[in-house]
Amino acid sequence: MKKNIESLVLSQKQFFLTQKTKETSYRKELLKLLYSEIKKNETAICKALQEDFKKHEFETLLYEIQLVLSDLRLLISKLEKWSKPKRKTAALVNYPSRDYIIPEPYGTVLIISPWNYPFQLAMSPLIAAVAAGNTVVLKPSELTPNTSSIIQRIINSVFKPTHVIVIEGDAEVAQELLSQVWDYIFFTGSPQVGKLVYKAAASNLTPVTLELGGKNPCIVDQTAELKVAAKRIVWGKFVNAGQTCIAPDYLLVDNTIATSFIELLKHEITEAYGSNGTFSNDMPAIISQKHFERLTSYLKQGSIIHGGKTLPEQLRIEPTLVFADMEDAIMQGEIFGPILPIILYKKRDEIDSILGRYGKPLAWYHFTSDFKWNKELIGKFSFGGGVINDVMIHFGNKRLPFGGVGNSGIGAYHGKLSFDTFTHYKPIVRRATWIDIPLKYAPYVGKTKWIPWIEKLL
Repeated sequence: MKKNIESLVLSQKQFFLTQKTKETSYRKELLKLLYSEIKKNETAICKALQEDFKKHEFETLLYEIQLVLSDLRLLISKLEKWSKPKRKTAALVNYPSRDYIIPEPYGTVLIISPWNYPFQLAMSPLIAAVAAGNTVVLKPSELTPNTSSIIQRIINSVFKPTHVIVIEGDAEVAQELLSQVWDYIFFTGSPQVGKLVYKAAASNLTPVTLELGGKNPCIVDQTAELKVAAKRIVWGKFVNAGQTCIAPDYLLVDNTIATSFIELLKHEITEAYGSNGTFSNDMPAIISQKHFERLTSYLKQGSIIHGGKTLPEQLRIEPTLVFADMEDAIMQGEIFGPILPIILYKKRDEIDSILGRYGKPLAWYHFTSDFKWNKELIGKFSFGGGVINDVMIHFGNKRLPFGGVGNSGIGAYHGKLSFDTFTHYKPIVRRATWIDIPLKYAPYVGKTKWIPWIEKLL
């Protein structure tokens, strides 16, 4: 395996040196072919995700395929413009000169993608890396083998293996890939694995993007529009069975509105998933036995308000609400499942101490009409991205960067920033030779008096 991977990486580096990937027409044509191939395989992609963890066709079409196709349309339309050298104003101290920036690909890129949105979170960074002119090795998750297989089939039908290739396998394969020398690494997954990726990249000073997770808070204060808040929180928490890195991880609810708000949450859960959500075909299964056992262990410890039923043979857990204390196991890490802890607060200053217990989350949510307090909280706490009076919708705006901070990630992407992520912007200064002011050259005797004049030129 080691020799095969080494040979593969070498062949991609050699292909990159042919300059073929730097031709915008070549990249654009391949992205168009990829678009057509994805459209042609929509049914197969939906079937693969259904087989992997019973994901509903609607969720696959909307949150996986359509987001990828949207990325492709944007990058195809903007590729030539974004790839052109850009003139910059020259510094007077270098007069006369012409300054510009050349966008160039990093080279050979490794992308390691997760299982929770196995098509979208594999293809979107891959598309951006190709659009920027890189060669790509994609390692999809071994937990979604059917989706990985259809991704491999699509990629093989569009790209040469020296340009883009999919390598399937487990953690051992990932470790072998990380032992190679890359020009860029893009990883989406847990903070624990992200640290291992970062350590491997650091040994070669390889730049990285780490899209990780976090314990995303969702505050519901006494001024919130409760019915709207309940509907939107139920959607954001239980879509994909809670297996979403930007889902609300826990609720902080004002004690004075808790009883009525919890009843609204129960109502919205029943409206969306029926009275027995365990058997709802609108909710995917938990991805693996290991994850299922971790999540069901929380149900044995918490005070269940609603739900809590499980179907072990199908790895299903119905949408569940629980009261939680800060010391409970469910509050010690990211849940990543259809269980929503609720913590009540009496005074607003309690919010500070609760949020301060965790690292900087990937997402942060606040349902409120008190925008003065909201502004104060946003200024006080650091997080990847936030939404006021809704959840998760910032992910859908390509004009906003998506990424974490601190423990929740390094770097960001989406839209133009996706192209930028896989691009090195190389500055060039072309200096004229018809004049050469001698001031900067040694000897320096008598030149110190010119420093204030030079200061104005810098």
